Amino acid sequence: MRKLQGVIEIFLQPGELWFGDEYTRIRTLLGSCVAVTLWHPGRRIGGMCHYMLPKRGGQRGANEPDGRYGDEALEILLQDMRARHAQPSEFEAKLFGGGYMFNRDVGSGPGFSSHIQEQNIAAGRKLMASHGFQIKAQHLGGHGHRQVIFDIWSGHVWLKHTPLPTAEQGESDGSPIHPLIECLS
Repeated sequence: MRKLQGVIEIFLQPGELWFGDEYTRIRTLLGSCVAVTLWHPGRRIGGMCHYMLPKRGGQRGANEPDGRYGDEALEILLQDMRARHAQPSEFEAKLFGGGYMFNRDVGSGPGFSSHIQEQNIAAGRKLMASHGFQIKAQHLGGHGHRQVIFDIWSGHVWLKHTPLPTAEQGESDGSPIHPLIECLS
């Protein structure tokens, strides 16, 4: 996972996105949120969004699109794509995240959902299909968090998945947790 000279490195916080050229590496850290990477293999341009929720709860009104919401984050990436005279069918799409961050159901009350990760995953898949993207790779669901690194010069996405301890392992019994590290190209 070497980095080319002159490459800028962008770290996305939840709700942020970036679209750039071959001199860009984008990183993020995911829990229940979902990241979408889009890459144009011929032109070596692409982007990533890190959305927190599938869509806004109320009406958007005249507000600008907000990257915290999957549908609006993708809308922004599509604007960036079209500004470069590219079409969704020319891009490779990859989806990551949507992990359970607790080993047991937590929280209660009106409007509380401990299954937002499932909603985020479903929204990501639906958005990709509705805009004509083919999903080339995905690493979704399960327990734990993911570190994602997207190298726009190659289209490679490096993933480190660190699962939560299972109930049998206990929260602090010293059992080793081995992260999965792989390149999805």
